[in-house]
Amino acid sequence: GSRSVKIKLDDFLLFNQQLAALIHAGLPVLQSIQMLGQRSPNPKLRLVLQDVEVRIKSGSALSEALSAQGDTFPRIYTASILAGERSGNLDDVLRRYVEYTKAIAQLRRKIRGALTYPVILLGAAVILIGVLTTFVIPQFTTLYENMGAELPGITTFVVGFSSAIRENFFWLAPSIGGLAFGLTSWRRTEGGRRTMDRWILKLPIIGDLIRQMTTAQLSRSLATLLAGGITLVESFQIALASVSNRELLRTTEPALPKIREGKPFTESLDAAGWVPPLAIDMIGVGERSGSLREMLDEVAGFYDAETEVKLGQLTTFIEPAILITMGGVV
Repeated sequence: GSRSVKIKLDDFLLFNQQLAALIHAGLPVLQSIQMLGQRSPNPKLRLVLQDVEVRIKSGSALSEALSAQGDTFPRIYTASILAGERSGNLDDVLRRYVEYTKAIAQLRRKIRGALTYPVILLGAAVILIGVLTTFVIPQFTTLYENMGAELPGITTFVVGFSSAIRENFFWLAPSIGGLAFGLTSWRRTEGGRRTMDRWILKLPIIGDLIRQMTTAQLSRSLATLLAGGITLVESFQIALASVSNRELLRTTEPALPKIREGKPFTESLDAAGWVPPLAIDMIGVGERSGSLREMLDEVAGFYDAETEVKLGQLTTFIEPAILITMGGVV
């Protein structure tokens, strides 16, 4: 129960699609788990399903057996399974979760695709600067020294910078490596991660992009949980796990006790101070009309589209900036 196994997203989606189909066909949960455990192409998933099978045979419900696998399965997934067990619509809940996971995966693929070229350019720029500084420029240094003439200021600066890098390379490289290791270790602490997340939110374009992505993911998580029959309070508590930015999570958590006290959901969420006003208005309409789940789905879809626009703006800005920097260095 304390271990956690990382399962590939494609294998996880395939498992849920097959499980929903088997349960919809009328097979018992235990038999479905046995069949999928024997036929899964992922050895890690097979081991996990074997443990789930043993726990179900011991009298545990499917949601309890999945929860016992540590962080292998997301909390929103096990909560959805529990809601499906209570309502008797486990196959429908599984299908909704599959659609939810596909939407999240598609957004992540778009982000990776949009940032691939800028990352390649940045890597090429770093390599270019390193080669020029440590190999190319020193070849001209001897030539300049033999000329005996007064060099322009920019030439003197570049040659001096290159010489300083070469002469201090053996202690400069470990220092940079140690600094990078220290920053990475600090980033993993709660305080460091919250500070970094706060700085990221202040960046132009990127800060708005993070807020829109978080709005879409929180809305989609809430809609998925509400569709499974889970109460708003419990759904919001579970959906908070989808807020990956620690600073946004810190300002959103106070909304939970307000909802428990009976205050309107829209008012409690607006107090967080980062949710876009349009999203608040849309959620408020859904709350007043009794169609909160449907409106949350609309909000998620709307801000997914907005995220694509922001990604386009970001890459449009980054690519020429890197190219201009590379050209300026050369």
